[in-house]
Amino acid sequence: MGRLIIVSNRTPAPGERTQPAGGLTVGLYDAVQTQETLWFGWSGHQHMDAADRPVQSERVGNVNYVTFDLTQEQYDRFYLNFSNGVLWPLCHYRTNLIRYTREDCDAYYEANEVFADRLVGLLEPDDTVWIHDYHLFPLGKMLRDRGVTGRVGFFLHIPFPPWSVARLLPKLDMLLTGLAACDLIGVQTPEDAANLKGCFEAYGLKAAVEAVPIGIDPVSFRQQAIESASSDEVIKIMDTLEGTRLIMGVDRLDYSKGLPERMKGFEALLKNYPEHRGQVTFLQVTPVSRGGVESYRLLKEELDGLVGTINGAYGTPDWVPIRYTTWPIGRHILAGLYRMADVGFVTPLRDGMNLVAKEFIAAQDEDDPGVLVLSRFAGAAPEMPEALLINPLDAEGMAEALHIGLTMDVHARHAAWSAMYGEVSRNTAGSWSKQFLDSLEAIHPCH
Repeated sequence: MGRLIIVSNRTPAPGERTQPAGGLTVGLYDAVQTQETLWFGWSGHQHMDAADRPVQSERVGNVNYVTFDLTQEQYDRFYLNFSNGVLWPLCHYRTNLIRYTREDCDAYYEANEVFADRLVGLLEPDDTVWIHDYHLFPLGKMLRDRGVTGRVGFFLHIPFPPWSVARLLPKLDMLLTGLAACDLIGVQTPEDAANLKGCFEAYGLKAAVEAVPIGIDPVSFRQQAIESASSDEVIKIMDTLEGTRLIMGVDRLDYSKGLPERMKGFEALLKNYPEHRGQVTFLQVTPVSRGGVESYRLLKEELDGLVGTINGAYGTPDWVPIRYTTWPIGRHILAGLYRMADVGFVTPLRDGMNLVAKEFIAAQDEDDPGVLVLSRFAGAAPEMPEALLINPLDAEGMAEALHIGLTMDVHARHAAWSAMYGEVSRNTAGSWSKQFLDSLEAIHPCH
């Protein structure tokens, strides 16, 4: 077997190349440890003369990280405007937020051509290419057009909408034709697979699509949580809660995460179940991302207002109902806080997978586990039916689930946790990458 070629919009930051933290880096860790790997992507830098600058490379163990630069205009139009201003809202069913222009669409395809041109000269005949995510939908066909005949796989980490939604995208047929050039396309859930297959069928395209849900490394994360729970940082945070029970939410700032809805669900808990007032604290950690995009700035303003309103209405001199921060908290500290939390509150309006739900379960104390309140629209929901599944548009329903979670006896909590931890342990990051690559290996390239 030849090398594994991983292609993603960004490669792991230098610090993550030895200590993986993000979902994709963790997910691919086992795969890159067992074979010669080249990981290719944008450097994160913009330069006027990007086309004239050579690729940069750094070798860490089995992996050669190769990066290249883009121009500022390519970054703005390819990454911000089209990838995150068109494809992201489309795939998350938020069509009202799409801001489409032909110039941005053209720039998206031109940037993918740059990826293809930069990559093709680095490839060898028996390499296996694995492309990741929505930034690079057309790349498979572009590689085929440049003579690549080996196996090419693609994995989409976010949802894919049904034909009735996807068809709103101009030139959808062009995007799907590019994607169909891959030998195997992986998605997170059976629903996503059915949606994508339906879109291919609408255009008479044939493509192999398989649902391969991504997981975490539960053993290492659980150990990190155990160690972190007794750390000075976590103890200091827990001390500030003054003995109240902890509801925990962790998400980057994004409209797909259901954050305003989550705040309203917690507000309904305080309104409908007053016995919890002064007895529970909701800690929401929401690092800002894409702060320069208008829809994200407006979302932050909405959240700031909601938190202030709820705390003003229900807070007392010695109790703040919602602790809300947009500063990032280290992964090891979050692991310890998950372990100490009574409820994990995960309410996306639409999510590819949502690994926070799996990390929360992995972190729990099996003798006294917390309860997971989970949106039925998270990709993790089909794997975790034992969670308290909610509709994030139903504030009273979320309040009821929070109340049930806060009053559930230890036997019921343990039964639910045990079933979910079994699934999290079975479907890991390592098994995800192995399942996809084994399926790709079994497919004979037909291009």
